[in-house]
Amino acid sequence: MTLAISASNENSSGPATPPFNDEIILRDATGAGGFGHVKFRQPKDGDVIIYLDTWVRDLAPNASYRLQRAVDTNVNDDCTSTTWLTLGLGPTPQAIVTDDRGTGRAALWRTLAVSNIGTTFDIHFRVIDTAGAMVLESACYQFVVSQ
Repeated sequence: MTLAISASNENSSGPATPPFNDEIILRDATGAGGFGHVKFRQPKDGDVIIYLDTWVRDLAPNASYRLQRAVDTNVNDDCTSTTWLTLGLGPTPQAIVTDDRGTGRAALWRTLAVSNIGTTFDIHFRVIDTAGAMVLESACYQFVVSQ
């Protein structure tokens, strides 16, 4: 699956090709039945900011989790990187806190370096608990940082 992230003309409007939005599905990694969704989007506004609107459900109630991503420059749809980066509010990690029913939401974002424009990566995501154990994981996706 390919995602595109772009720095574009501020006067541009409307959708762009290739797609600048994707729906990342996070599946249970423990057998406990959890689920997650990340709305991965980069508006066509001239900034190189990725918005990661994250939602999890069926996790432990009143608990704290972190969304992480790892990128792989060996682009082959096989995410082998284990260099995890905790996502948050820009460079500041931000927890996803669940309510008493095990549901949580977080509006996360990350700025990419303009020097990455034109680069293609494999990328995958995971959600970890406070002990660092993985509870949710995604499939492998690709994205192209484009202009």
